[in-house]
Amino acid sequence: MRGLKTHPTASVLIRGHAFVLNLRRGHYELAIDTARTFRLATAFDELRPAI
Repeated sequence: MRGLKTHPTASVLIRGHAFVLNLRRGHYELAIDTARTFRLATAFDELRPAI
């Protein structure tokens, strides 16, 4: 089974991808004070209590 079979699945994947790209580029006030290489991991650590 390959590919995205439904529109909602594709939508979730696209939104998640855009969110990660925006985190890496520093568009959110998450993990701003960390190094660029560790920004994504630190941001998810900061988001964990909200999830």
